[in-house]
Amino acid sequence: MKYPELRATDVLANERTYLAYVRTALAFVAFGFVIARFSLFAREISTVAHIHVARAGSSGIFGTVMALLGIGVGIVGAIRYARAERALREGRVSSLAPKMAYVGAALIAAVGAFVAADLLSVR
Repeated sequence: MKYPELRATDVLANERTYLAYVRTALAFVAFGFVIARFSLFAREISTVAHIHVARAGSSGIFGTVMALLGIGVGIVGAIRYARAERALREGRVSSLAPKMAYVGAALIAAVGAFVAADLLSVR
């Protein structure tokens, strides 16, 4: 079976998309680390300034969740890259399933809701 010729633009576009997934995954992990460390920073500042911090535990949990989401984004990116590469070699187009788009939107909404709830509870 003879495969259709691959165009360099298609292969390179797939690689750029994969690198975007990697960049996003690293941003999630780094952001999660910063958020988790913020609780430590808040405790230290409260000790030095002799003030009481109401809740610092949620930032540690949220930071861990963000880091885990980053790992998930990296895995999804690798799977998407491999599927798109296989489809290109077979002369097909591989698109994102609508269900995956809905899952991604739901995760973003959940993160936003958690942040909003946490910010409102501080008042």
